[in-house]
Amino acid sequence: MNYFSSDFKLGILGGGQLGKMMLYETRKWDVFTKVLDASADAPSRMSCNEFVQGSLLDFDTVYNFGKDVDILTIEIENVNLDALEKLEDEGVKVYPQPKALRIIQNKAKQKLFYVDNNIPTADFQRFAYLSEIEDSVGNGGLKFPFVWKVAQFGYDGQGVKVVRSLADLEGLPTGECIAETMVPFKNELAVIVSRNAEGEIKTYPVVEMEFHPEANQVEYVICPARIDDKVADKARALALKVADKIGLTGLLAVEMFQTEDDEILVNEVAPRPHNSGHYSIEASYTNQFEQHIRSILGLPLGNTDSKVAGVMVNLVGAEGHTGNVFYKNINEILAMEGVTPHIYGKAQTRPFRKMGHVTIVNSDLNKARAIAEKVKETIQVISK
Repeated sequence: MNYFSSDFKLGILGGGQLGKMMLYETRKWDVFTKVLDASADAPSRMSCNEFVQGSLLDFDTVYNFGKDVDILTIEIENVNLDALEKLEDEGVKVYPQPKALRIIQNKAKQKLFYVDNNIPTADFQRFAYLSEIEDSVGNGGLKFPFVWKVAQFGYDGQGVKVVRSLADLEGLPTGECIAETMVPFKNELAVIVSRNAEGEIKTYPVVEMEFHPEANQVEYVICPARIDDKVADKARALALKVADKIGLTGLLAVEMFQTEDDEILVNEVAPRPHNSGHYSIEASYTNQFEQHIRSILGLPLGNTDSKVAGVMVNLVGAEGHTGNVFYKNINEILAMEGVTPHIYGKAQTRPFRKMGHVTIVNSDLNKARAIAEKVKETIQVISK
């Protein structure tokens, strides 16, 4: 099929920053794109050929949107899967496949999938209601501390909380959830796996993630991870196993824990371009967004090696600031060596909202990490 400068139409469910960065690549290749998002101000609206405003969770909206495209993909997994399955039955190519999204969309199903496929992961218990956790604590079945995760529609640090006492459960959603044993780990790692429609598969280098202790969001992504080669090989092999068992076409970001004794446990996965791969826009031969487009179109996969060491810093809304966004001191970071800001196009900031990211590249990883810290200390995402 001719995808370039033709009447081929690629549909994208979700118009956030991941969609916007995907559209960098479709514009580069002149692939016609149609985007669906609930917000009239979605970051992707400025870059796609056709924009439709509507709910990603409404069956009719997603079904009618998808009928008009040749291939349908996502930039967020919280979408109406019944509509995707119907479209797939009617011949629309949907990547990643709905059957893979069924496993991934629900954290409890995802964890059970790991157990069924002998994929190492932290021990957990599944609860239909939050109140059952209190009962389990009361009868000694569950011990503090543990990690509470909402089963459905959690993302990006939302729907995750470390629970050290019953008081920590107050105010949490009351529905299905899991309680996960706290893993004593020394590193949080991630590997992005790409798999195209022809079955070709590649992994990106292992990255190391440093998290914000309160917001549970990634502050820094460091590539390559500062770990032993044997540990890196083990992480890439495990990511490949997860991708093989799930069997999706597109990208799969596999987040992992490196334990104190260098075992690797899968934390969770995302079936799309991911925060842990943003460094690749500046640092890799083929960035993750181009690789996603290559994957779903069945094109040869690109080289996943890094050209240079890369560190990514998330730009999130400063605490105490809500309203029209202002990027304070952006000129100062632009003057630094190897620094590239990406602004997502969200006009309104609020505390911890992801507003952009900054990539720092350098031939010396330690220098890149030091500059990244300086970037983080310098730029502020505030309201005017």
